[in-house]
Amino acid sequence: MSNIVAIVGRPNVGKSTLFNRLTGERKAIVDPTSGVTRDRHYGISDWNGYTFSVIDTGGYAMHSEDIFEEEIRKQVSLAVDEADVILFMVDAREGITPMDEEVSQLVRKSHKKVFLVANKVDNFNHTDDANEFYSLGLGNIYCISSISGSGTGDLLDEVVKEFIILPQEETPELPKFAVIGRPNVGKSSLINALLGDERNIVTSIPGTTRDSLYTHYNSFGFDFLLVDTAGIRKKGKVHENIEFYSVMRSIRAIENSDVCLVMIDATQGFEGQDMNIFGLAQRNHKGIVVVVNKWDLIEKGTNTHKLFEQQIYENIAPFTDIPIIFTSVITKQRVIKALEMAHRVYENRVRRISTSKLNDVLLPIIQDNPPPANKGKYIKIKYITQLPLAYPAFVFFCNLPQYIKEPYQRFIENKLRENFDFSGVPMEIFFRQK
Repeated sequence: MSNIVAIVGRPNVGKSTLFNRLTGERKAIVDPTSGVTRDRHYGISDWNGYTFSVIDTGGYAMHSEDIFEEEIRKQVSLAVDEADVILFMVDAREGITPMDEEVSQLVRKSHKKVFLVANKVDNFNHTDDANEFYSLGLGNIYCISSISGSGTGDLLDEVVKEFIILPQEETPELPKFAVIGRPNVGKSSLINALLGDERNIVTSIPGTTRDSLYTHYNSFGFDFLLVDTAGIRKKGKVHENIEFYSVMRSIRAIENSDVCLVMIDATQGFEGQDMNIFGLAQRNHKGIVVVVNKWDLIEKGTNTHKLFEQQIYENIAPFTDIPIIFTSVITKQRVIKALEMAHRVYENRVRRISTSKLNDVLLPIIQDNPPPANKGKYIKIKYITQLPLAYPAFVFFCNLPQYIKEPYQRFIENKLRENFDFSGVPMEIFFRQK
């Protein structure tokens, strides 16, 4: 479970530049659809062996810097709620502004660890300029240049010291399922339908982070932990930025899970934000079951569910080996079926194929369908093995791995899926020189 670092501050102090520096060339966890936010805002970074999530609150503010109002306050408030560590960024060249003072009051009340970061310090003159920020009462000032990177190493050395590392043995070794999805698709209703009145079988177990909870479910032949995040139902204050909030909650839940039940609303179809949340689970290598809720509200024809499935598969291609269950949580229709499928996907995710079986099955297929020759050179795959990871990952040893292109890699993945049941589970395939 990674810690979360939030970068907050008024517009145009360099938050996004620092975000891009911390996340480097990594693809952001979420690529928001147009109109939700203007920029990428969630990324993964690492420093000295610590991996952590980064939130950039840049891009949410009104176009005018004169308007602080609710917009920035809401974004800072949301980021502060979710973060373990806060980087409060100011502009050393411009000095303290009333907006900086407003943000400083908000972060001071958070009781989280706050680092005051003075950006645009490119030389010693600007270091002296930064000293006035001591008046904000937030302690040490960390002088950096987010463009050149100077000072960021010293800052990160201190940041990672604040990370919360809790022992992993606090939870039983049971499958962990997370219910994720956009707001109002029925996540809480599904959780309530599962828990029902069976209070005697439900025990809350402290999670591996401060704000995650595992609820032990043991009924109808199932035995698993339901991943929830504290406060997931209590946020009444989020309106315009509900997407921001729900995605941050999803990140927490996904990181703690083995299998994600991605809920979508049948009355609205598979939308951009559904794709973002699906992508979160896929890029984290979690098992996935798509649960189409409110199916009882849909007027059905002969092929309604097939057309609906087709729309989803077109959106998530090329990774389409995913079970889709049509439910009505209100009537409890196919809720148990969704659980059965989640268990099956969990078993697929932990499946291990022996090296001998992999080679016996796949080498003849590869011999009949070898990789295309490149520049007159023939590629020979000689040996296959599965890596000892938490999700399916395979290494194919060959003479010229650099010449194997994506279409052939997809062909190999399809053959793996045809011969071994990995439905619902993202997999990785690597080609290495023997």
